[in-house]
Amino acid sequence: MTRIFLAGIFHETHSFTDDRTGIDNFIIHRGQALLDRIGDGSQVDGFLTTAKREGWEVVPAATYLCGASGMVEHGVFEAFWDETRPVLVQAIAEGLDGIFLSLHGAMVTTELEDPDGELLTRIRAIPGAEKLPIFGVYDLHATLTEKMGELSEGLVCYRQCPHDDTYDSAVRAAELLARCLETGVWPRQHVRVTPIVWPPTGTGTRDGPMHALEEAARRIERDVPGVLAVNVVGGYSFADVRDAGVAFGIITEGDDAAAKAALDELAAIAWEMREGGIPREHELDEVLQGFVPNPEGPMLLVEPADNIGGGGPGDCTDVMRALLKHDVPGAGVVIADAAAVAALKHVPVGGRATLAIGGKGSRLDPGPVNLDVELISRSDGRFELEDDKSQIVVLGRTIDMGDAAVVRHRGLTILLTSRRLAPMDLGQWRSQGIDPEKLSAIGIKAAVGHRRAYDKIASSSFTVRTRGPCTSDLRRLPYKNIRRPVFPLDFLPG
Repeated sequence: MTRIFLAGIFHETHSFTDDRTGIDNFIIHRGQALLDRIGDGSQVDGFLTTAKREGWEVVPAATYLCGASGMVEHGVFEAFWDETRPVLVQAIAEGLDGIFLSLHGAMVTTELEDPDGELLTRIRAIPGAEKLPIFGVYDLHATLTEKMGELSEGLVCYRQCPHDDTYDSAVRAAELLARCLETGVWPRQHVRVTPIVWPPTGTGTRDGPMHALEEAARRIERDVPGVLAVNVVGGYSFADVRDAGVAFGIITEGDDAAAKAALDELAAIAWEMREGGIPREHELDEVLQGFVPNPEGPMLLVEPADNIGGGGPGDCTDVMRALLKHDVPGAGVVIADAAAVAALKHVPVGGRATLAIGGKGSRLDPGPVNLDVELISRSDGRFELEDDKSQIVVLGRTIDMGDAAVVRHRGLTILLTSRRLAPMDLGQWRSQGIDPEKLSAIGIKAAVGHRRAYDKIASSSFTVRTRGPCTSDLRRLPYKNIRRPVFPLDFLPG
């Protein structure tokens, strides 16, 4: 029976926040618990489902999984390697046919800029592993490096943002591994890192430069002989590492010169459309001046500067302040504030309390807002995803946002959570007894990933300029390590 080793480490590391990410922040699956993830809609599920169909025996090591946050303590990476290496060594000794990795690609540790490249380097250094094909899957917001391309045969990234294709991308990668094992032909990967870095708001694939690049990638896959997959990597602009930003990868069995020419074409398209990756943002006061609720659905106030999926604290207060200032009736916001939830512990439902809400997680925010609130409800914060294609399905179908409470101040409903949760599934609201479709306006702490869930219920949507660590104006960030020159840091518009 064909035997395939499975392991993975998944984190999107924000270099410009003050928090540090330790091992306690990671969800870890080992051995049988890893195999039991089949059916959960994740990357791992995509691989396991394909492995089952192919009749492979999967040798599970471990997967470490954490959402976006600050720099990862290097000990986390070493702990992952310490438990992964012996499983791999034993698997090789007993007979192994291939390796599959579940990755994010934008992880940074306190000692390593490219942990994914380092992981591949260490794997290849194990006797016997140099002769094994390595395939895997990673996020569109990764930092793709030449080392990652050189040390593996087929790493496949998501094609969609919002990430509706997490599962499907893993299936594509696993099917390429199956093809390699069946034909005995090992493909090569070529990587091109461009002099462009776009904020997450500029990496949506439904329009703009990323849409054009994805269309070009699919044409190249169709028209260039031997090309198996083309990866368009939007990059993660909040990782202050050399290769952060827009990159491309081609997996080919064909002519290397043709593959490199295709990379040249993609890089040229990206450069020509570079300004399209810098989105327009609206002023809150202009959007809310004279606000009138629309019966067709809520207005979305999208706040990328506090993008939870990009590493924001989820408690910045500008949108909440603006909704209160303009006395918007029937609006709602979600604020990640464990201290505020804890302060309500002894308040009965229907009771009142004065809370200092938000403003605790970023030095860029003006600070907490003191409000007299009524407690509407409380819960343990657990809910089932409404959408099994939600981007946060990587966390599983049962989501835990920590102890939660719903409070109300005048016309504003505030959902307080103890854990940050990217706003990518409407079940977050409905589980707390709130129908998001009946809210007049909703503050969204995201960049693009919310669109699958929220756009279908919205009457309008405005990306607004606020204070926070995930700013779309990258020139405001204190980069030290990114390659230079790079757009938009060093090139004037036009």
